[in-house]
Amino acid sequence: MNNISQQSSTQSPGLVKAWISAFRPRTLPLALSCIGMGGFMAAANGVFDAAIVGLCVLTTLFLQILSNLANDYGDSVHGADSVHREGPMRAVQAGHIKAEHMKKGMTLFGLLSLLSGLLLLWVSFGTEGLLLALLFLLIGLACIWAAVNYTAGSNPYGYAGLGDASVFVFFGLVGVLGTYFLQAQALSGVVILPALICGFFATAVLNVNNIRDINSDLLAGKHSIPVRIGPKWARVYHVLLLCSGVFSAFFYVLLNFHNWLQFLFVLVIPLLFINGINVWRKQTSKELDPYLKQMAITTLLFVLFFGLGQVL
Repeated sequence: MNNISQQSSTQSPGLVKAWISAFRPRTLPLALSCIGMGGFMAAANGVFDAAIVGLCVLTTLFLQILSNLANDYGDSVHGADSVHREGPMRAVQAGHIKAEHMKKGMTLFGLLSLLSGLLLLWVSFGTEGLLLALLFLLIGLACIWAAVNYTAGSNPYGYAGLGDASVFVFFGLVGVLGTYFLQAQALSGVVILPALICGFFATAVLNVNNIRDINSDLLAGKHSIPVRIGPKWARVYHVLLLCSGVFSAFFYVLLNFHNWLQFLFVLVIPLLFINGINVWRKQTSKELDPYLKQMAITTLLFVLFFGLGQVL
């Protein structure tokens, strides 16, 4: 009976659906959040550029899909996606996409990220800001490297428990500050707190994922933060991440207050409370899984309400 159910669970959903599933659409709102925050901060400071923000969105989506494909491939190769995994079955693990084809998909989205990034730099700096363009090119290459080597490669840093730091840096500081700088051609310290908001919430999304997969990650030797500190303290860590993001938002508004609409983001706090309570209470992977998507969408909504509050 178990063999029959396992075979039926791995039946191919069709090649197109398999690739779309491998893109992990529910994680894409998170990729948009840091770009949206950078765009809102630019608008609040009178330097918004729609073309630059649009290319930032496109480049970030390519990078996020690259990261998801690399994660699918890497976790399958390194054993985190195995029969012991309790989360959703991945494409390579299930046999829906061959490993060699997944590597080609990674190459394609790596090239798309690079091409989109180069176009972004051209629109932002033209031929006059060559040194800045080279600096951002190095940052872009670092983003591509980080996307691939989180779980793929010979020595994936995600298996050493460094995924949280990477997500905080790239989905928080780099995403928000980079988007802002490309529009303003200057960096303002006032944007740091909004960058921290995105960093804390993006890390919370990853933490839900890692709490859900804690048992299979432990068996595979993937030393994520929840594996290192245990499920109880991982949930404490999750609450601290949510509270830190909210605190950063209040602190920013208090430092830059000009009208009460700036507190519009408080309307989203109940969704964060729901996420925190359920991550604290739910124990099984199946119960936790919906709150990964919920946290990603909540992050995007928080950015939307926070950003609108600063520009209205």
